[in-house]
Amino acid sequence: MKKAHLLVTNDDGIDAEGLIALVSRLHLEGHPVVVLAPQSEQSATGMKLTLSSGMSFNERKDIAESIRVKGGPPLRMFSLDGSPCDCVIVALEGGLKSWAPEINPMLCISGINHGPNLSVDVLHSGTVSAAREASLYGMPAIATSLATYKHRNFDDSLEVILALVSKCEKSLPKTLPNLLRPKGTGNKPSGNDEGSLLRSSFHHGDIFLNVNAPEKWSGSITTVSLGARWYRSASDMDQAPAKGIEFEVGAAKIVEEDIPRTDCNAINSGKASITPLGSWPSNHPLGISQRLLESSISESPDGLPYWI
Repeated sequence: MKKAHLLVTNDDGIDAEGLIALVSRLHLEGHPVVVLAPQSEQSATGMKLTLSSGMSFNERKDIAESIRVKGGPPLRMFSLDGSPCDCVIVALEGGLKSWAPEINPMLCISGINHGPNLSVDVLHSGTVSAAREASLYGMPAIATSLATYKHRNFDDSLEVILALVSKCEKSLPKTLPNLLRPKGTGNKPSGNDEGSLLRSSFHHGDIFLNVNAPEKWSGSITTVSLGARWYRSASDMDQAPAKGIEFEVGAAKIVEEDIPRTDCNAINSGKASITPLGSWPSNHPLGISQRLLESSISESPDGLPYWI
């Protein structure tokens, strides 16, 4: 089977170890890959857009050549002086066709992020937001993170993401059914049962996946819901603002609730977590129903979503 063409981005920047590890492995596995990633780190930028025409763009042939395998599949790497969502928008709104026409991506992977993207993190994360942006444009998407700051060994994350990509590409259609959403809400997912409807929703970009690998992986994967994670003392502003005083936002303590079948609990037990997320707000015309979201976390014996 021919390997799926892939678009890769991140929020840690084009030179990040996690991105280079991911692209190196995907290229080695035979995937044609095109990268458009931020020029510099853009962590916790959420769905920030740069409303400017002055963003600089560069092809990073130096990184690509350090990765490229002789006789391997196409590999192109570019950077943009913008946010993760800027990168996805520029790529899908004609950038890829102009710069890398030999690569026709069918799936977007954002990462590998260094640090967790669990629970409420998915609302702030540039990594998750880039995947969401791709899905809003009608491209199936996966966000992936190493849920620890204690090391930068991405090997376990790579095993998880490769297993997921391998399963995803088996069901990918020959052409994406709703890329750039030319008919707006007029082109909706379809299926005869919940599994086929979820798979169609993924291919249409109405559901995307958020993946986290733990500090020490047990070898197990599980598909779960978001957990409850609370950032306590998230600001050092313990006095009234005064001129010249500088403040920092960053939690002194993180509290996680013990809720079974959630991403927080999975990571804490040494499992890699996969969480399906709705691309749209629930009250959007394309919002995924609560019933389907509940069904989306049912898993196959390998722990991957049953409907992929």
